[in-house]
Amino acid sequence: MNYDGGSYDVVVIGAGHAGCEAALAAARMGCRTLMITINLDMVAFMPCNPSIGGPAKGHVVREIDALGGEMGRNIDKTFIQLRMLNTGKGPAVHALRAQADKFLYQHAMKETMEKTPNLTLRQGMVEELIVEDGKCTGVITKTGTVYHSKTVILTTGTYLRGKVIMGELTYESGPNNQQPSVRLSENLRELGFDLVRFKTGTPPRVHKDSIDFSKTEIQPGDEKPKFFSFETKSSNNEQLPCWLTYTSEVTHQIINDNLHRAPMFTGIIEGTGPRYCPSIEDKVVRFSDKSHHQIFLEPEGKNTAEYYVQGLSTSLPEDVQLAILRSIPGMEKVEMMRNGYAIEYDAMVPTQLWPSLETKRLPGLFTAGQINGTSGYEEAAGQGVMAGINAARKVQGKEPVVLDRSQGYIGVLIDDLVTKGTNEPYRLLTSRAEYRLLLRHDNADLRLTPIGHEIGLIPEARYEAFLDKKARVEREVVRLQETKVKPVDVNTLLAEYDSAPIVDGSNLLTLMRRPEIAYSFVDQLSPSPEGLDEEMKEQVEIQIKYVGYIEKQLMHVEKLQKMEKKKIPDDINYNEIHGLAIEARQKLTQIAPISIGQASRISGVTPADISILLVYLEHYNRVTAAKG
Repeated sequence: MNYDGGSYDVVVIGAGHAGCEAALAAARMGCRTLMITINLDMVAFMPCNPSIGGPAKGHVVREIDALGGEMGRNIDKTFIQLRMLNTGKGPAVHALRAQADKFLYQHAMKETMEKTPNLTLRQGMVEELIVEDGKCTGVITKTGTVYHSKTVILTTGTYLRGKVIMGELTYESGPNNQQPSVRLSENLRELGFDLVRFKTGTPPRVHKDSIDFSKTEIQPGDEKPKFFSFETKSSNNEQLPCWLTYTSEVTHQIINDNLHRAPMFTGIIEGTGPRYCPSIEDKVVRFSDKSHHQIFLEPEGKNTAEYYVQGLSTSLPEDVQLAILRSIPGMEKVEMMRNGYAIEYDAMVPTQLWPSLETKRLPGLFTAGQINGTSGYEEAAGQGVMAGINAARKVQGKEPVVLDRSQGYIGVLIDDLVTKGTNEPYRLLTSRAEYRLLLRHDNADLRLTPIGHEIGLIPEARYEAFLDKKARVEREVVRLQETKVKPVDVNTLLAEYDSAPIVDGSNLLTLMRRPEIAYSFVDQLSPSPEGLDEEMKEQVEIQIKYVGYIEKQLMHVEKLQKMEKKKIPDDINYNEIHGLAIEARQKLTQIAPISIGQASRISGVTPADISILLVYLEHYNRVTAAKG
């Protein structure tokens, strides 16, 4: 017998990183929101690496924050180490990475959600979606409780028909021995959705007191750390070091001697694993010429002795895992606290989604996170905030928000998924973004905060602070251009920077374009009256030094945006368009692109197909206009 649990605007299924961002976004936009999860103790849990950020991923966290999401604020409260990566390279690939206290991270996020107006948290297992008149209108839990809603967001992570694999042992389970969700996966198939089987894995955890750190290399955090949230200005968090060691020849020998017991080589594992995060056994086989691989020992929190063995993801049997660990310098006497394992799970084929993350087959149903074939907390959270925004906008009768590829890594991520699909767990990389110089860590607020404010996730006070920062930076660039200097004013200081003297007069902006001249030069010679903080100074320097490259990318974006603005009507029948290749007809019908720009990125659609499509659309629009 079913029980009526009430009606909501948005129901979010799952409380991982995608679910948290989706629920918070919808609730903050004024929607009555319910988040249902199998276990409320697992809200924002980190089943794998206890870290946030890194190349491309750190950019996504900044973008989530610029839109008004929570991940950046939460990691700034709970980090135990912060490091800016790739500082020896250009600003496009600078990436912040935080080691998290995984338990504090969970608790802080859960506390935030519990205190958020319009948001209800409920423990339960959703087993069925309610469909009425071809739309998703609610969910039914295992206990028979019915929750009615205007929209539903699926953020089930790796729980759908989850199966843990370790050596010859396999059993149904979600991550960290949680209950898997089996019936919901079956229900999605019954509703006609195409699902695929993916795999991911996690390494063992070891006891800190059994590690000989004298045989490892210390990896400290930054002395003056930068933060993920644009709102965070300082922190008193104590930083803990990570430690670097390496596998040995003995390690590789142990692995090679036990490949007959490795599930990924014996056929026990059926799901496709992540190319960019392979298991240690996969690395040893694929890169047999390498004598060693990096292993990072990372604390899981301030109040636990557990250390995460980054780089040693494995599904080998328990006895082999311990032998491998004890073959690594510094871990000769290590005690293993948790085994590594692989986990298989069902995922949605993401080409079944619109760019808004609403499913094409079932209006009102959105999906976000690993169910869409991605890997990583950050990719999940980025999708989550967009799914939450667009579910709320649908409830409010407004157009969805779709970020294009020039606006953010989140735009790149979603466009890749819905346009190209993925045949393996998708990981965001800086190389996937064609506009890397525009999508930097430092300027996420300039790109996305106006959008966050417009949709109601950035409060007025924060938006005013953003506008003030933007105006100060702009005024400082103008001041540097207008401030003239003579050789007698600057040549002594230029010599200190190993920079050539000037013969005639110049302005400070021209001098700052020299590679060796940093903003500190201006600070010494002519301090700004604006009272700029370090973030503003960095923004001034980047805008000046990279102006030529930035302008070229902006010109390219402008050309491509003309293609994005050429919208394709919903009722186009591609089989009626003469001249289109058969593959192009099939792919265009399957993906149903919303613009010529998206159509041009579909695998199998050629430039010739796009030309034919453009001619057809011109004729179609003329006929439609004549009828109107």
